[in-house]
Amino acid sequence: MSCRSTGDKRDLVRIVRTAEGVQPDPGGKRAGRGAYLCHNPACWQQALRKGRLDAALRTALTADEKLRLTEYAAALLTAAV
Repeated sequence: MSCRSTGDKRDLVRIVRTAEGVQPDPGGKRAGRGAYLCHNPACWQQALRKGRLDAALRTALTADEKLRLTEYAAALLTAAV
């Protein structure tokens, strides 16, 4: 979404908006409006900072949701190292 990279959908992380809120969907199977981000934490930060994720999910992310997504992106970085 943010970096406009293309590739296999399985190589991306799906973010989903459900009745419980916005959250990562690593399995890609949850029902709800979704958006895809690559594993690069800089891409996640840009999507959150510029409001691109809000627009893609057609919602306004709360501060708590943004914090959880930022922490998830940081965990992706440590898992990749």
